[in-house]
Amino acid sequence: MMLRTALLVASAGASLVGLVLCLVRVPVPGIQLLVFGVITLLALSFERWRYRTRTGGAVGAWQRTGERFEDPETGRILDVEYNPESGERRYIDRDGAQATVRRS
Repeated sequence: MMLRTALLVASAGASLVGLVLCLVRVPVPGIQLLVFGVITLLALSFERWRYRTRTGGAVGAWQRTGERFEDPETGRILDVEYNPESGERRYIDRDGAQATVRRS
């Protein structure tokens, strides 16, 4: 989260500096900074939209795969379920709490 915020601030700053340089008639570096800043801002916005957490992951015909593994972050045992309709996989804590849903 902090890296994303730092990138947003840096790209907004680059866009602003590029715009100022273009306005004071220093076009070559101004245009480069402006284009770099705008492209980075757009990429960060797209990334946020594309990789957002999906809601409604419980809908569908979830099937247990028989896979089970230990989560390296928490040390808890997770079961794997698969939804053939959407191609998503979700990892369920043995206690029943849903850990994550990931589209394969």
